[in-house]
Amino acid sequence: MDLALALDLGGTKVEAALVDGNGAVVPSTRFRAATGRGATPASLESAVAEVVQAALAAVPASAVLLGAGIGSAGPVDLPGGRVSPLNLPGVPRFPIVDLVSRLVPGIPVALALDGLCIALAEHWIGAGRGVRSLLGMVVSTGIGGGLVLDGRPVHGSTGNAGHIGQIEVAGFSPEGASGDAAMLETIASGPNTVAFARSLGWPGETGEELAAAYAEGIPAAVEAVRRSAGAVGRAVASVTALCDVDLVVVGGGFSRVAPDYLDLVRESRDRGTTPAFVRRARITPSGLGLDGPLVGAAALVHRSAA
Repeated sequence: MDLALALDLGGTKVEAALVDGNGAVVPSTRFRAATGRGATPASLESAVAEVVQAALAAVPASAVLLGAGIGSAGPVDLPGGRVSPLNLPGVPRFPIVDLVSRLVPGIPVALALDGLCIALAEHWIGAGRGVRSLLGMVVSTGIGGGLVLDGRPVHGSTGNAGHIGQIEVAGFSPEGASGDAAMLETIASGPNTVAFARSLGWPGETGEELAAAYAEGIPAAVEAVRRSAGAVGRAVASVTALCDVDLVVVGGGFSRVAPDYLDLVRESRDRGTTPAFVRRARITPSGLGLDGPLVGAAALVHRSAA
């Protein structure tokens, strides 16, 4: 059995697992450790080593480990093998590829944005099978994205192509705001949406509490969730106008904050959008659930020629 070691690094956790050539996560090989805004280089190195070593210990004696794939929140530095996740401010330019290479010597190690990993996973075995071009998105602690165009992943020179969380969206920030203050992640990610709801007087503190408040129809929660989905929809309109994709796949925990979240995204994408080709792309939830990022990281190994 040929296996890939898959690693997913995000703002709240790092996960590792073994994934087979059919894109299935091997049972009992998935391990998680906490990251968080207070992470330091030493603590992050320890967390990565913990989950990688646990996954390696689960490799069956008869299996062949082909390589390691890493999906990370961005920005990334593909040529340098480093990552600087915005939600891990204490670990800029973290040398993730060198670290994993030391932990698994003798096999190739590949790196990509977590959003691109979502896109690769969906194109391989998920909602995007048979689709020519798609945008994959992660709406979670941060917002990431990735593109598969004409059947091939788009990395860009630094590895940050498709990073939809970093584009500006109009109409959701205070008048005159630009740059980071107007970018999609600042407006629509889980923690920032919670913060916006709190600014309206809502007393909760977590995304789970916000979901419950939205279900109860509490006005501040409803306004905050609709603002998030609205900003995502306008960003999707911009990307589909530029790249003419067939499908938009949305994953990540915060995309499930409300049962109608993607309906709100679709409504926003279509509102005020004139060209029909921008509205033609289907917007769908991830077909892989929580496995998507790891499956996509494994695709960097199993489908490296794609």
